[in-house]
Amino acid sequence: MSTPIMTVFPDFATVSRGDLELGALDRPELGLRLYDLTRPEELPDRLAEAEILITNKLRIGAAELAAAPRLRLICLAATGVNNVDLGAARERGIGVCNITGYCTASVVQHTYALILALTHHLAGYQRLLQEGAWRDSPQFCLLDYPIRELAGRKLGIVGYGELGRGVARAAPAFGLEVLVSERPGGTAQGPASAAAARLPFEAVLEQADILSLHCPLTDATRGLIDSAALARMRRDALLINTARGALVDSAALAAALRAGQIGGAGIDVLPQEPPVDGDPLLDPAIPNLIVTPHVAWAARESRQRALDEIAANIHSFLAGGRRGRVI
Repeated sequence: MSTPIMTVFPDFATVSRGDLELGALDRPELGLRLYDLTRPEELPDRLAEAEILITNKLRIGAAELAAAPRLRLICLAATGVNNVDLGAARERGIGVCNITGYCTASVVQHTYALILALTHHLAGYQRLLQEGAWRDSPQFCLLDYPIRELAGRKLGIVGYGELGRGVARAAPAFGLEVLVSERPGGTAQGPASAAAARLPFEAVLEQADILSLHCPLTDATRGLIDSAALARMRRDALLINTARGALVDSAALAAALRAGQIGGAGIDVLPQEPPVDGDPLLDPAIPNLIVTPHVAWAARESRQRALDEIAANIHSFLAGGRRGRVI
């Protein structure tokens, strides 16, 4: 029997709370070692003998790679690869894999949950109920917050990859018209679908009743939604961000919401996570804002699918394949 390799997952708790099956990862030949949490100072020791690294959000730069002389493969438990120094990995001959499509259903659900909660003012009506306003009302219902139907309104999508397309596919069920933005910082990519051609980003900003972000964080998209972009949006428009926190200027969005410049926002991601240094959007006094703690992707089924996809990438690598490879 061949000697097992060492596979290390130093931030396993970012994926599982004991509710997932390890499946094909839990095989003797992989020598899997799980750590719920790894602090930066602990990482060199845990990587010293590792041949395969599985990680979700740990920063893996040149120094971390230098501390792992036996490392052959990095498997990301995510689609984004910005936490890995790809140049340094390439120089050392280390492969990098990511996973895609594993959380589409969960992100689509969360996107529409934010849209519906904001459109129906669920937080506001719940607060009125808790304050006794319904009990004390002279009529059978409360109409303090205006509710709009989604049918006939325009949903702007920025980032038309796997997740953006998933959100677009669900739009007809609500009667929404889909507007697909050109790639920010790029050029038009041709028809997005038979029903929707890509429009200039500025046109989508101006026309959309709901703007949903699904693009990666790049130099071209960092701070994409700033004060100038918010000023171009409709006064009753909703902004939804389930992509990357740094796509949005938090201070500018907080100011726009306080001023009633846009109708509301649903935010699942912040530039710093966890936001240990605070963030302007964490002020509970900001009106028409819902902030959730990066959970759009986190349905149990999605997290299980993530582990299964990682296992498939690893077994492909060991068999000489390139499944999921970024480099």
